[in-house]
Amino acid sequence: MREYRKYLDPETLSKIAGLELRARHIVEGYLAGLHRSPFHGHSVEFAEHRPYTPGFELKHIDWKLWARSDRFYVKLYEEETNVRAYFLMDASGSMAYRSGPMSKYDYGATLAGSLAYLLLMQQDAVGLTVLDARIRGEIQPASSPAHLGAFCRLLEQNAPDNETDLGGLLHQVAGRFAKRGLVILISDLIAPLEDIFSALQRFRYDGHSVIVVHVVDRAEEEFPFDGNVRFEGLESGNELLADTRQVRGAYLESFGRFQRAVEKACAQHQIDCLKVRTSDRLDTALARFLTSGARGY
Repeated sequence: MREYRKYLDPETLSKIAGLELRARHIVEGYLAGLHRSPFHGHSVEFAEHRPYTPGFELKHIDWKLWARSDRFYVKLYEEETNVRAYFLMDASGSMAYRSGPMSKYDYGATLAGSLAYLLLMQQDAVGLTVLDARIRGEIQPASSPAHLGAFCRLLEQNAPDNETDLGGLLHQVAGRFAKRGLVILISDLIAPLEDIFSALQRFRYDGHSVIVVHVVDRAEEEFPFDGNVRFEGLESGNELLADTRQVRGAYLESFGRFQRAVEKACAQHQIDCLKVRTSDRLDTALARFLTSGARGY
């Protein structure tokens, strides 16, 4: 496990050429650190009780029901349909920001590739839409292992650029998903939050489960700049020369309000949200996504 984990920090991963290779590396490292596979057995849901007869395995006996009725019943299950995951990747200009080895886009794309690899290992279907102010590219959900290559190539071919119309495009994309599934938005959410969550609520109305992966650079949270610094807008191109000592307090207060607004919007719309920092280990982010249901902000 230790041999894998030392290669899973963002700085080392940024040196590995090819998103598909990075994704496989992360998943192998994550699985190597588990005592057992998280994919043991089939995904099932409870169907009904049936009186116990010899031949049923004892592990299926409902002991709580036995305590109430003094009779043995077994739980019968039916297999759930495979997951259909729709990844929505924000490729707007702000996602190009980096204070370390990986930009917000690089980090989000690597996490998306890793999750897609895990899903495909379970024969689940994954699709992908890359967007900024327009839809940059998309592939329909498929469950073939070979699909990972196409998934990763689409992410690699679309470097972050341009302004964003995230809310409008999410409304547009929502009408394309005919079958219910899991919608995973990976974004820094730097766009009008009201528009974004109005669109995400439409996915919920259509029966989809929704998870927001909020990607943040640590420098955005901590504002570690000193002296006079020239800041450039990655989407607008505008520049601003500022004395960081004078603006630090106001900036940190504003960014804090923004993060609280994201948390509040997710809670109001009953949307799971996972905040990840580009300095976080990728296997740690992957584990948090899988084990917490993405509910921790």
